[in-house]
Amino acid sequence: MLLTISGLPGSGTTTVGKLLAEHYSVEMISAGDVFRGLAKERGVTLAEFGRLAESNPSIDVEIDKRQSDIANSSDNLILEGRLAGQMAKKALKIWIKAPLEVRVKRIVDREGSSFEVRMQETVEREASEALRYKEIHSIDINDLSVYDLVVDSSRWDQFVITDMLKKAIDACGSF
Repeated sequence: MLLTISGLPGSGTTTVGKLLAEHYSVEMISAGDVFRGLAKERGVTLAEFGRLAESNPSIDVEIDKRQSDIANSSDNLILEGRLAGQMAKKALKIWIKAPLEVRVKRIVDREGSSFEVRMQETVEREASEALRYKEIHSIDINDLSVYDLVVDSSRWDQFVITDMLKKAIDACGSF
């Protein structure tokens, strides 16, 4: 089974994706890791790299094409990324959401810095990404209608969410 897990920064997609990948003994491909790695290689922050990607669509196109190719050529994989559910044709598609303040607190806990700095970076990053997704793919990131399941991660911890998702995955025909 192909599973996509999508959500905004700090929603818990990577954490839950890793837990599910471990449980089902399948590979997880993360678009966020690719994006963060590219930013680090260039020696810039995520916000700076987002602005660079705004003026250089080839960055998003490369990441998205790679995800789409992987999603449409594999049947036993977890694909994690903001557009993963949009890129995969034949997948169980999950969106994990949480309020902005909750997500920013998680980002601060994970990456450090102040809440105010991370809030500004997150708001800028999300605005930049939303603009790029609309311009490059005509995708409205706020349209959740393509997802089979939407879960609010502010209500439960990663283990409860993982258990909930395992039940849904198993009901669809597990890995």
